[in-house]
Amino acid sequence: MTTPVDADAAGLLAAARSGDRSALARLLSKVERGGNDARSVSEVTHALAGGATTVGITGAPGAGKSTLTSALVREMRSSDVSVGVLAIDPSSPFTGGAILGDRVRMDEHALDGDVFIRSMATRGHLGGLSVAVPDAARVLDAAGMQWVLIETVGVGQVEVEIAGEADTTVVVVNPGWGDTVQANKAGLMEIADIFVVNKADRAGIEETVGDLERMLSLRTTSEWRPPVVQTIATEGHGSDELWSAIQRHGVWSRQSGEFERRRSLRLDQELRRVVNALVAAKVEELEAGEAWHQARREVAARNIDPWTAANDLLA
Repeated sequence: MTTPVDADAAGLLAAARSGDRSALARLLSKVERGGNDARSVSEVTHALAGGATTVGITGAPGAGKSTLTSALVREMRSSDVSVGVLAIDPSSPFTGGAILGDRVRMDEHALDGDVFIRSMATRGHLGGLSVAVPDAARVLDAAGMQWVLIETVGVGQVEVEIAGEADTTVVVVNPGWGDTVQANKAGLMEIADIFVVNKADRAGIEETVGDLERMLSLRTTSEWRPPVVQTIATEGHGSDELWSAIQRHGVWSRQSGEFERRRSLRLDQELRRVVNALVAAKVEELEAGEAWHQARREVAARNIDPWTAANDLLA
């Protein structure tokens, strides 16, 4: 059964596709609010999405991800492609909103109509990713952005979650990484399609690149060998090489079938999350009703077991 399309969301999407940045911002705000607002946006954007390529940029805090992202956007724009950026920030303990202000650090792109940057709060989500990120990326896609960059806050090994939301995953490290390579080896080897050693003008660059190359020589699970790109993001050095590496990975992933495999898995995972959310909402609804309290009394009195009671409630 089809659901009625939300007229407000549909109107905002039409405006966003015509270049109205305010409408695009309002759509993303709906997504962040969740609930019926997010659902209405998903309903109008899903059929129009699928054309954009998503790139995840992740790594430890302080690795220079925001500066690197800004330099990468500059390089991508030289190829005349449109770019949307979702910068995932820690949540403010007072407002729940994003607090690092990546849009300030990327203000050189503020007047570019083909670049849209949005900071989003993690809202305490352990993976460093807001639960709204998949829908937000879909909004940018449906609005006509050709590329969507997702920059994570960087929270350690748990940030492997970014791989589930990206067609290409870039892992950023700094010189002097040293023994941390071994501590994080398993997680990083799983998610990285491209390694970037940022701040390459610092001491220890040769050792860090060597550590990564040795790690990669042991990798036997994929035909794609992640390149190690050296950058100095503050000066824009190496951003052209990074952009080339991203494009090469895109060509390989499409030719190998990896691109479609990842997207299929991503949709499966999202469907599961939505089903879980709907079930959880149904449970909350049941808890407010008399049937729930009656079931609790029957279970407490040993007149019925919890499994039977649960099945009866869901029925």
